Amino acid sequence: MQKFDRREALKMMGTGAVVAVSGANFACESSSHVQSGGTPQPVAFNTPPDRAQRMAWWHQARFGMFIHFGLYSVLGRHEWAMEEEGIPVLEYMKLDKKFKPKPHFAEAWAKLAKQAGMKYMVMTTKHHEGFCNFATDLTTYCAPKQGPGRDLVKSYVEAARAEGMRVGFYYSLMDWHHPDGARCATDPAARKRFVAYTHGLIRELVSNYGKIDVLWYDVAWPLDARGWESEKMNRMVFNHQPEIIVNNRNKLPGDFSTPEQHVGGPLAKGDTRGWETCMTINDSWGFNKGDDDWKYPKTIVRDLIHCSQGGGNYLLNIGPLGDGSVPEPEVHVLTAVGKWMEKHGSTIYGSDVCRVTNSTYAGFTRKGNTLYMHVYYWPGEYVAIGGLKTKVKSARMLTTGQNVKFEQTEFQAKFTGLPQRAPDELATVLEIECDSEPIQDTLWVREDRPRDGV
Repeated sequence: MQKFDRREALKMMGTGAVVAVSGANFACESSSHVQSGGTPQPVAFNTPPDRAQRMAWWHQARFGMFIHFGLYSVLGRHEWAMEEEGIPVLEYMKLDKKFKPKPHFAEAWAKLAKQAGMKYMVMTTKHHEGFCNFATDLTTYCAPKQGPGRDLVKSYVEAARAEGMRVGFYYSLMDWHHPDGARCATDPAARKRFVAYTHGLIRELVSNYGKIDVLWYDVAWPLDARGWESEKMNRMVFNHQPEIIVNNRNKLPGDFSTPEQHVGGPLAKGDTRGWETCMTINDSWGFNKGDDDWKYPKTIVRDLIHCSQGGGNYLLNIGPLGDGSVPEPEVHVLTAVGKWMEKHGSTIYGSDVCRVTNSTYAGFTRKGNTLYMHVYYWPGEYVAIGGLKTKVKSARMLTTGQNVKFEQTEFQAKFTGLPQRAPDELATVLEIECDSEPIQDTLWVREDRPRDGV
């Protein structure tokens, strides 16, 4: 896991993270709201009530590709270099002339996503640096009017659709480039201008590219939901895209929450929204030529299984170079993950929340009464599940189709006659049929298991 730093602190300010801010987010639904004219209005809208219908495809998908692509991709020193290195705005702007993605860059992204077993993609349309990757009438600081000479978002949308991918847009509310991006917090006139600009850019995104499936807001600094007029923002988005889903980073609950760089879950008990862990393949979102801390394919598979186990999605990031090409280590990792998904994707897509969670060498997913035991660290000879409260009917090794013998006691289900070496090095899967939804209780084992001699 990435260490907690200043960037993470700012991210949390924008996400409504953890319990305290979560409560504040929900309070926005019943608080007053300042319209662009400055008149407080009652809040009556956050997202439409048909959430389950709009999110059905998303829960089925489970696995998506995040793409961080912008001027920082040319610099190659991390996506936060402009702020963390104190680069002057005029100096940083010179990168826009060097930003020249090669032809068909987006087609390569979409093919890689499909090969990896991903079902949707989310691309940065504007990151914190303020540069727009799309055609806009509101600023000249955009791809068609600078180095790229064309609409990069359009290329991405067309490529994603050609590979059958659902299409998502990332949009950073925070803006280091716009003159009102910071002073909007203290200057009412600046706030009015900057909110109009922000809503205008988002309106273009949801109006000009056909059907869009996901809008992924990021960092809400320096305003709150009232300041951003987030209710009005969401209403406008849904007016243009009635089937879209939105996240929680414009300081409203949205349709799903967004734990970052760790496998998470709902923000609060009883929260019926979805959740999606977003994570990098190394330690950077944008291309960083010095960052070689690549995750292993086994780590990626394990994180994907853990997300699916908890009923969440996994949005895994790539950081292309300035010409749009994907770093070879990222291609290697995603190719290996894709080969595993070819054989085992059925255990991930459309999986249900799984109440079997504890093992020292395996993770679990579930579909109905079928339990999938994903063994990462193969022990050889046999595997066992402690505290499985549900009766096992049959078992087989999904990788090979081989039937597996088992014996079950009150406290243990043991699967025997397994090969000494793992049939699949990333995760070997046992398909276990139960007579009802599989449930595990290891505390019961600890407390009630007979202790000889005691």
